[in-house]
Amino acid sequence: MKPHQKRGRLFKWIVTLVIIIILVILVIVGFDFYERLRPSGAKQVLNSPPELIEKGRYLAAAGDCASCHTTKEGAMYAGGYKIDTAFGTIYSSNITPSADYGIGRWTADDFYRSISEGVSPVHRNLYPAMPYPYYANITREDSDAMYAYFMSVPAVDEPSPSNELSFPYNQRAMLMGWNMLFFDKSPLPAVSKGDSEAWKRGEYLVNTLGHCAMCHTPMGDFGEVEREKMFTGNVMGRFLAPDITPEGLAARGWTQQDLERYFAEGIAPQGSAFSDMYLVVHNSTSQLTPKDISAVATFLLGDQAPAPKVVDVKTDALQGAGYDSYLNMCSGCHNLDGSGKPNVSVPLVGNSTVMNPDSRNLIVSILDGLPWQSFPNDERFQSMPAFATEMSDAEIATLVNFLRSAWGDLPSDVTAEEVKALRE
Repeated sequence: MKPHQKRGRLFKWIVTLVIIIILVILVIVGFDFYERLRPSGAKQVLNSPPELIEKGRYLAAAGDCASCHTTKEGAMYAGGYKIDTAFGTIYSSNITPSADYGIGRWTADDFYRSISEGVSPVHRNLYPAMPYPYYANITREDSDAMYAYFMSVPAVDEPSPSNELSFPYNQRAMLMGWNMLFFDKSPLPAVSKGDSEAWKRGEYLVNTLGHCAMCHTPMGDFGEVEREKMFTGNVMGRFLAPDITPEGLAARGWTQQDLERYFAEGIAPQGSAFSDMYLVVHNSTSQLTPKDISAVATFLLGDQAPAPKVVDVKTDALQGAGYDSYLNMCSGCHNLDGSGKPNVSVPLVGNSTVMNPDSRNLIVSILDGLPWQSFPNDERFQSMPAFATEMSDAEIATLVNFLRSAWGDLPSDVTAEEVKALRE
């Protein structure tokens, strides 16, 4: 090939590449412009009957909408709740009837498509931090009731903060590809066995409305739920959302009765709700009817619940360096025998966190401490101090191993390296 022919071919390749780059940029800009569009239709005015609004309120509680769409100091459902992900920070949206910042211009069809398909008006793809992959099987009747409720709450004319996502994750058009690859509308697998009316109701409450798998099931590299590992546990921030399979719950001593009390009050013989689960109990499960709470527990354990593990308390373990650390650091609140104190601290004997084979939550609780918390029936627990600066990695490992072996019936195999890895 002659030199001028080579130069001509090279020039054509360069021109072609430039054209492709320009087209890609135009597509990205076009999608970005399109995704920034907002509904421009008239504000929707509803006159829903009170019983429909009340049904929607109940379903919104069952769906735990308040936990993610309300900040600690913000107005109800006004959004702005910070959600840290592996791809950056996402802020929840305003779902009050605000015409400019909420869902005030949405129709019932818009609302249903948003929560069941992840596409809000105007054809705006939602990040799967909004649990539409779990709401995919919500009934249209329930969706319409929730819409009626949200359209009845006070409108809050405040925008949510902009998401803080780096390129290319800030390009919502990519979510069309995510949906093609990972959005599975088929029902989530059931990890328990049953066919009773309570079990079937519990399946809908747990797998659809409650979207429990979103926290308690491992996710893949792109935030997709790993269906083959349903409810086997998943790290959420500092804490582990533990294994809630029937076997995992039974291994930590849970019974149907104890689970029902936990969901209703946040407190059970196995301990109290903390971290994100505290919000779930406060905003969601504690507001369910006793029948629905029983259905949730029935589905999680199955119609034939496995026998719960009973801790073999080892009195000969009440000695050595670990017990000495417990006496010095813990016994003032949790008692010498780990039985806890009402309105002060939870029991440690048979405690679900102590009995968890994964020691992460126990270690993090000792390192970081826990906040003061209140529960129904005027019950409350004092804050637990952080011991990160008071104890070395080796000392915490020794204490954790004492708790696991003495009151959790687990091996003393936690190392100082594991503690070190969990220090912030």
